[in-house]
Amino acid sequence: MTRIRRTAAAAAALAFTAAATAVLGFAGPASAHVTVNPKEATQGGYARVAFRVPNESDTASTTKLEVTLPENAPVGSVSTMPVPGWTVATEKRKVDPPIEVHGSQLTEAVSKITWTATGDAAVKPGQFQEFPVSMGPLPQVDSMVFKVLQTYSDGNISRWIDPPTPGAEEPENPAPVLTLTAAAAPGGSAAPSAAVAAPDDDDDDDEGNGLAVGLGVAGLVAGLAGLVLGGLAFTRTRREPVAKS
Repeated sequence: MTRIRRTAAAAAALAFTAAATAVLGFAGPASAHVTVNPKEATQGGYARVAFRVPNESDTASTTKLEVTLPENAPVGSVSTMPVPGWTVATEKRKVDPPIEVHGSQLTEAVSKITWTATGDAAVKPGQFQEFPVSMGPLPQVDSMVFKVLQTYSDGNISRWIDPPTPGAEEPENPAPVLTLTAAAAPGGSAAPSAAVAAPDDDDDDDEGNGLAVGLGVAGLVAGLAGLVLGGLAFTRTRREPVAKS
């Protein structure tokens, strides 16, 4: 009977393992794509972001990366960090109205950044590379969508150009998205007033608590003094001789 139970348990475990393997096999991992890191920055500020590029091919290497900045969100200042073994080139476009940067009106903005591998610097199968960029002031928009072309040594091009759709699943070839959040508002008059009013109440409570503590200590001292005096009187009474009649 015990052997039958063991056999049934082993069969059930084997069936569960097979089912789990089948489910995991059908649910295989999603393919990697170009992303921007970090994924959030602050409107009106400067940010250092990096375009992270994984190599998806098993036989070819990534030799070029082209990043197009969004036309509806121009940035006045864009600079790149040197990547060993890669050259970088930028393209500009006219913007109207001009962009104000540190009090100056700029009529041009970077529209495209292209990195090209030299020598043996290409991103090989199983590897990834980051391409850092500093940019700002960031526009007053909710997000920046970057369209990216990833070129391989065999001539194939991965086009990461599909913008996200709210409420929908991730597109097949998603474009990197940098979410922009509003800058923290400077302290207003209402909040500080409430903050100032609160300490008054706390002071009153502290004064009341201090008075209560003081009275309690005074009472304790008086009680101890009474005990001491009573003890002395009792001792003195015991030491004095009793008068004879």
